[in-house]
Amino acid sequence: MGTLTFSEPDRAGIVRRGRNLEILTILWAGFEAGIALFTAFQTNSLSLTGFGFDSLIEMVSGAALLWRLSHEMDENRRHRAELISLQVAGGCLFTLGVYVLLEASANLWNHRSSERSSVGILITAAALLLMPLLSQAKRRVGRALDSEAMMTDAKQTDFCTYQAAIVLFGLLVHSLFGIGWADSAAALLLVPLLVRAGVLSLRGESCCAHHVRQNRREESLASG
Repeated sequence: MGTLTFSEPDRAGIVRRGRNLEILTILWAGFEAGIALFTAFQTNSLSLTGFGFDSLIEMVSGAALLWRLSHEMDENRRHRAELISLQVAGGCLFTLGVYVLLEASANLWNHRSSERSSVGILITAAALLLMPLLSQAKRRVGRALDSEAMMTDAKQTDFCTYQAAIVLFGLLVHSLFGIGWADSAAALLLVPLLVRAGVLSLRGESCCAHHVRQNRREESLASG
C-alpha cells in the first residue's frame, strides 16, 4: 500500500475518530448480541444464533482494533499491532463461518426448524440500517491510517450487514409462508464469504487490500 503523510495533530484526530467508531461498534454489538441470542434461545433460530455470535465476534474485533489504534502514534509498534489485529479479526470471521456451516447443516439434516420471531425481525432490520453507515466510516479511517486491520474490521461490519439481510429474509419467509427450513438455508449463504475473508486475514492479508491500494493510487494521482 502507498503511504500518505499526516501531521501528528491530524493523525491523532483520525485515531480518535477510529476509537469512537470502535467504541460504538462494541456497544451496539453487545446490545445486538444480547437481544439476538435471547430471542434465538426462545425460538430455536439458528440464523439468529449465528447473528448473535457474529455480534459477539464483532465486539472482539472492535476490542482488537481499539488496542491497535492505541499504538498508532508509536511507529515502532504500529506494524506488529496491525498484524495481530488483522489476524484476530480473521480468526473471528473463520470461526463464525465454521460454526454456521456445521449448525445449519445439522439443522437441515435433522429437519429442525425455528419458531416465528418478531423481535428477531426488528433487531436485524435495525442492524441493516446502521451497519452500512458504520462500515463506511471505518473505511474512511482505514484509508487515512493505511490500516488493513481497520479495513478488515470494516469488512467484518459488512458481513454483519449481509448476515442481517440474510437472517431478516429467512425470518420474513418463515413468518409469512411458514417455511421453517428457510432460517438454516439462509444462514448457509454467508459461509463462503466468511471463510474466504477469515483465511485471507489469518494469512496477514486484508480482504480489502486491493481496494485500499487502488484508493491510494487514485489519491496520489489526484494530489499530484
